[in-house]
Amino acid sequence: MNFDTIKGKFNQIKGDAKTEFGKLTDDELLMLEGQSDKFVGVVQEKYGIAKEEAEKKVDDFLKKY
Repeated sequence: MNFDTIKGKFNQIKGDAKTEFGKLTDDELLMLEGQSDKFVGVVQEKYGIAKEEAEKKVDDFLKKY
């Protein structure tokens, strides 16, 4: 995964991210822009899942783009 590429497309995929990760707020998504580690961490915290599972969810989501 090239997160720099994803960062450039973030505004395009933000709507899909809100659908996929509905527990994240708009402010959180903006704060996380281009910061993959923080994105995984917030998904982990919001969904109460292990880091590995959060990484997989984020990676699977980002592979679409």
